[in-house]
Amino acid sequence: MELSTGDVAAVVLYFLLVLGIGLWSMMRPNRDTVEGYFLAGKHMFWLPVGASLFASNIGSEHFIGLAGTGAASGIGVAAFEFNALVLLQLLGFIFLPVFIASKVRTLPEYMVKRFGGRRISMYLSVLSMILYIFTKISVDLYSGALFIQQALQWNLYLSIFAILTLTLVCTVGGGLAAVIYIDVLQVAIMLGGSSVLLYLGLEKVGGWEELKVKYMTSVPNITYVNPNDNGTCGLPREDSWTILREPFHSDMPWPGFLLGQTPASIWYWCADQMMVQKALAAKSLSDAQGATILTGWIKTLPMFLIIIPGMMSRVLYPDTVGCVDPEVCQAFCNNPVSCSNTAYPAIVLGIMPEGLRGVMIAVMLAALMSDL
Repeated sequence: MELSTGDVAAVVLYFLLVLGIGLWSMMRPNRDTVEGYFLAGKHMFWLPVGASLFASNIGSEHFIGLAGTGAASGIGVAAFEFNALVLLQLLGFIFLPVFIASKVRTLPEYMVKRFGGRRISMYLSVLSMILYIFTKISVDLYSGALFIQQALQWNLYLSIFAILTLTLVCTVGGGLAAVIYIDVLQVAIMLGGSSVLLYLGLEKVGGWEELKVKYMTSVPNITYVNPNDNGTCGLPREDSWTILREPFHSDMPWPGFLLGQTPASIWYWCADQMMVQKALAAKSLSDAQGATILTGWIKTLPMFLIIIPGMMSRVLYPDTVGCVDPEVCQAFCNNPVSCSNTAYPAIVLGIMPEGLRGVMIAVMLAALMSDL
């Protein structure tokens, strides 16, 4: 795809802003102290902390994965976002008072104070690093690379290396303060760009009511018959517009979600170093709790800003985004199983005007960097 001058200017401006914030954070006082580096001097009020919590959660894999799942099976995946709204308050009002009263800077340090000895903190640190590499960073890099491939036709490895280098320069030198300030910028870009995409997408499909009708009839021209049960693949699910789905035959039964996913989400939101450290940077417990309330409210937006655009993408491009025939999918996205992961890049490149495409590329780069 050929980028216009406006597209290039938007991406360049984004990189300059991020680099500028990172360099400014390097020159702030108290950066060379432990508390200044790891907790941003504990001078952050609720707004930047809340924005940083949201940015740390929403990565490029959300734009690819949530939109793709929305295209494939509807709004059920939004349950994960609404579940986080509740668990963030568990962090703010149950866990954080304990962490802050302990005067710790990291969770491994809390483990030492709580249980004694160094082995458990070392075990937690090593385990966290392994989990980050194989379950978070690798997924982020793949989804970000997929978008760059669809949008710019750049060499994937060179693009990833450039993003990692910029992230390294801006965050390692400036510490947590640089991460939080950059996250505030990235949340503004993500919410602004995604809101424009939602508006243009709804206008394209004819509005909300038309979307509900057209999604249920968005079937590719070439369907696929499952040889195991003679069912036709490629038809939208009957429960596509249901979040908590029936417990026996659905793809995400509500008892399994609530009882199975919630404990894992408690670890993610309340005991994961990446999340807790952002909250510990707040200047007071009240600011930390205000941040979790703010993040909880913002977590209601991905359903409308990411999942719904994915569903609109299937409506607009049923033969590609909604493909099920292995040969068709292989020809379109080099994946014989499905091309639903191309839902978000497809709608961005398909309906966004020149200039705004560059903004959305910056949105994906912001999501990728904020989650690394």
